[in-house]
Amino acid sequence: MDLKDKSALLHETIASLGSLLVAYSGGTDSAFLAYAAHQALGDRMLAVIADSASLPRKELAAALAFTAQYGIPTHILQTAELEKPDYIRNDSQRCFHCKDELFTQMEAARVKLGFAHLAYGMNLDDRGDFRPGQKAAALHGAVAPLVTAQLSKVEIRALAREAGLSLADKPASACLSSRIEYGRPVTVENLSQIEQAEDALHALGFPQVRVRHHGDLARIEIAREDLPRALSMEMLDRMTVALRGAGFLYVTLDAQGYRSGSMNDVLPVSAVLSAR
Repeated sequence: MDLKDKSALLHETIASLGSLLVAYSGGTDSAFLAYAAHQALGDRMLAVIADSASLPRKELAAALAFTAQYGIPTHILQTAELEKPDYIRNDSQRCFHCKDELFTQMEAARVKLGFAHLAYGMNLDDRGDFRPGQKAAALHGAVAPLVTAQLSKVEIRALAREAGLSLADKPASACLSSRIEYGRPVTVENLSQIEQAEDALHALGFPQVRVRHHGDLARIEIAREDLPRALSMEMLDRMTVALRGAGFLYVTLDAQGYRSGSMNDVLPVSAVLSAR
């Protein structure tokens, strides 16, 4: 199928659902899904964004600005994953417990509000990744219209660009908890440290960054194309001051640069396979 056919299939798939709640994070995939659902269903859809300390305030504001711009009905859901020991423990299934909390609350809202389905922004490329949250989605019967339409990440960005959506080229942004090394408890304090540190790096002109939390040590990942600018002594000093201001004692720059899911490198193969 060409991209035009896939776009038509997406519209048909969503329209056939009748009504749905869309799990909306503000990233390109879920935002495009919410936009497409609104195009197909109008007010018979609702974008639901989960708010907790693991969502950066800038991301929440940007997500709400996007749906307001396009008139997409939106609801903020206060989730309580940070009250759950299984989530706080931060093992390889943390994402499952987070999404289980989200979809449990969304299912209750679906029944209360009279919507027919839950949907989320999984795309064709996501199926091979280590994403325990997909198991939670399946457990709660959430559908993935982008997969049904056989859309890859690149194709979703292309369709978003074609539609003139402002976030078509937005960098990926996982939740703040994904920056904390496995086995280190997820706390509001740790999440706040990461958010402050990444905000400081953004202010220094680095749009694609991750601050990986290893206790007293912060490991900075910066997009490879920006690494040369980061490697001057002046910039290294500025980054060190900024991250010490966020509460880290030691600061290191990862020579491999930014890559999605780098914390998963330490997981045994059995943990990765069990999440698929």
